[in-house]
Amino acid sequence: MMKIRRLTVAIALASTTMAFAQTTDTVHTPVLDMENGVTPIADNRGFTLQSNDGKFIFKPYMYLSTTCNFNWYDDEGLDKAYNQDNVANSGFAIPYAILGFTGKAFGMIDYNISINAAGSGGNILQQAWIDYAVSPAMRFRVGKFKTPYTHAYLTTLGETLFPSVPMSLTNTTIMPHVLNAVTPTIGTGFDLGVEMHGLIKNKWGYELGLFNGTGSGVNSATKTLSDDDHIPSLLYAGRFTFQPKGAMPMTQGNSKLLHEDKMLIGVSANYNVESESESTNDFRAGVEFAWLKNRWYVAAEGYYMNVDFTKRQKIKEEFNYWGAYAQVGYFVARDWQIGARYDFMDRNSSGKDGILNSPACVVNYFIPKTNIKLSAMYQYIGRTGHDTQLDRDNDDLGISTHKAMVMLQYAF
Repeated sequence: MMKIRRLTVAIALASTTMAFAQTTDTVHTPVLDMENGVTPIADNRGFTLQSNDGKFIFKPYMYLSTTCNFNWYDDEGLDKAYNQDNVANSGFAIPYAILGFTGKAFGMIDYNISINAAGSGGNILQQAWIDYAVSPAMRFRVGKFKTPYTHAYLTTLGETLFPSVPMSLTNTTIMPHVLNAVTPTIGTGFDLGVEMHGLIKNKWGYELGLFNGTGSGVNSATKTLSDDDHIPSLLYAGRFTFQPKGAMPMTQGNSKLLHEDKMLIGVSANYNVESESESTNDFRAGVEFAWLKNRWYVAAEGYYMNVDFTKRQKIKEEFNYWGAYAQVGYFVARDWQIGARYDFMDRNSSGKDGILNSPACVVNYFIPKTNIKLSAMYQYIGRTGHDTQLDRDNDDLGISTHKAMVMLQYAF
């Protein structure tokens, strides 16, 4: 009896090994679901609970990102009397430790919840949304998710070419020193709201949404009516895209997608209406281009922001800012990707001369059969066109001149 059991186990193991070998030897382009915005989920979906008819799906996932950082700052802004060092904000960090689950219900509802244990405050809840599909051309999403603005932010978190998004989207703007209580960024990121979106004829995409405009750190309803515009003080946002070769995967390079030919051209705009005593009404607009062609990934974006103080501030002056970047990635081997990016930002507004320009390079290694990605990047902050040395020194305050980062990420 014992021999029969051993023989049965051996046959089962041999069959499993043969099936695995057949699966890995077959070359095909997998279907990767990236709607959760964190990590791609393969068509076999790994550990998944699913009904027989496929209308109900429950898929847990995780994403862990650890980094080793080095940042060197210029002398401006440093007070040597207090022993402030040129090297700061360096060492090890865990920017993301995400646990989440996603899936479908009733064959027409998608849902996603993700918790970032490395976050703090409202940022611990990274996403929480449900998406109801009337048809592929008309869907409704409610909850906390990415606002429809900029390809850099809308790319799936674990699928970016660089470990960090362009500095022109994340760095605060500079205004005259007396006004620096208000320093919005060009990027909008995650927020709470409602959105109608869809893909028409598998080519024309649109997203129209209303959001709180308070960002990812606030999970409560805190808004009122605008004193200036007499409408709800919310973020009004829209994005339109043309994807001539079908839906563009939300990736900037994946070693499993080396035979794609997708393209995206888009425009977007939003208006963040405020009413508090120290606040601004901010208008943003952007254009974007992305192309995924076999081993190549190419993208470019430009964006603009107008900052208009509320009447209560009694400041009539407006400020205009712009930023742009271009980046390219190429798989020199199946699991090795190299990339370069050039990033611009008019941080001190168009009313003052001088811009920041930031060249950067990266190497990505996708460790086979592990879902581990290892990235190493270097970025330099340059300054050009300023009237005075003081303007030049003030423009990059808080931004490291030399930035190096090594990131190891694991997703499942």
